[in-house]
Amino acid sequence: MSDTLTEVQAVEETVVEETPAPALAAEKAEAPKPAEAPKAEAPKAEKPKAGRPKSTAKKTRTVELTLTVTGTAEGEWQADLVHGTQRVVSGLVIPAIAVAKAAKELHQDIAEGIETVLEAARDQHRTRMEELEAELARVKAQLAELSE
Repeated sequence: MSDTLTEVQAVEETVVEETPAPALAAEKAEAPKPAEAPKAEAPKAEKPKAGRPKSTAKKTRTVELTLTVTGTAEGEWQADLVHGTQRVVSGLVIPAIAVAKAAKELHQDIAEGIETVLEAARDQHRTRMEELEAELARVKAQLAELSE
């Protein structure tokens, strides 16, 4: 705090000692008497300024991007990207493998959450595949009976 006050005093003393160019021209025109020396102003008593001192920290600009990835139980994924309030991408279809890879790169907790959704979709597809294989076997058997 004392360093700040010292800096402020130095700045004020510098300002007091400096004389603007138009004032110098006016003084030269008047030509003061050689016996008289110009009076220097006594420094005024300083009052601490209210508020906090200016920060010297470098301010960084932040960018607000919102990426929303949505998935269905069937394993279909879409992405929406918003920059501030402007929609950049809407409803972009993304392969499930890309979502899984991106989740692993971001964070383990995110990867685990997405992996549970992907595993549920895999289970659903396996069940559907087994049903279709059973139906295909029945259709083949019926076709074989008709061909005899």
